[in-house]
Amino acid sequence: MRAPLQFVLDFFTGGDPVVPTAPAVAPAVAPVLPSSEPPPASPPTGAPPLRVLPTPETTGFTHPNANRHAVLHGMTVSFLFERSRRRSIGFLVGAEGLVVRAPSWVTLREVDAAVQEKGAWIVAKLQQFKQRQTEQFQQAIEWTHGAHVPFLGGTVQLCVLERGTPLHEGSPDVQRLPVSVPPGASTTQVREVAEAWLKKQARNLFEQRLQHFAPLLGVRWSKLSLSSANTRWGSARSDGHIRLNWRLIHLPVSQIDYVVVHELAHLREMNHSPRFWETVGEVMPDYAQRRKALKQAPMGLAQD
Repeated sequence: MRAPLQFVLDFFTGGDPVVPTAPAVAPAVAPVLPSSEPPPASPPTGAPPLRVLPTPETTGFTHPNANRHAVLHGMTVSFLFERSRRRSIGFLVGAEGLVVRAPSWVTLREVDAAVQEKGAWIVAKLQQFKQRQTEQFQQAIEWTHGAHVPFLGGTVQLCVLERGTPLHEGSPDVQRLPVSVPPGASTTQVREVAEAWLKKQARNLFEQRLQHFAPLLGVRWSKLSLSSANTRWGSARSDGHIRLNWRLIHLPVSQIDYVVVHELAHLREMNHSPRFWETVGEVMPDYAQRRKALKQAPMGLAQD
């Protein structure tokens, strides 16, 4: 039996895959549009034809001001390229991504070759930064009684109780996250119970949103799985299996809905072609604004 196709949505990383045809340069590197701009549904009259860049099967990384990209070890790395007064080509990997600087006398072909040569180092450093940012976000939450935990764009107040202790009524204006733990429980135990509550809320909400949007798109999803990946928001398989990152529960419903619609749209178009974005726009005309907001989510995780 033929295995179902799978399309991984790297919300944490990539840029829009539809870009204007680039001048002839080294095949691994080409100009790209700023990642915050959605691809046009069709090229304007008289404009050069659009081409769809191959979508990598693994995750990638995008600098917010990227103007070039390279495929390094199977990952698309969109980076900012600048000319400088350096004597040689320089590479800087930071929280925003990769920056490559080169003196004016170095040709683009030489820059492209240098990026490929440093590919392993670049990918390793980018992965280290993303992992560090994710850990910092998780550590920023104080898993103690009374702490505020991000939830649906707002917060819920952590209410830690010893097992058997009843939960008393609190202020109706404050939503609480009840955590029942044994006496002397560690912070790690509190976090595990709290995350179990968050995952339950996430599954319930995701199922509701899938059931709402699937009929509007004329598709059927067969299964929902929660993901804990540090590199992507979700994925969709051609057999209707949808995976969504449970950490989306920290974000506003408008951004969650964008992820849900994006994944369901892949059940019609397993790509990021203009037709795919038209499909998304059928039920979510403002998807570009929602996508931009998702990119700015304070979770230490890059976006698609």
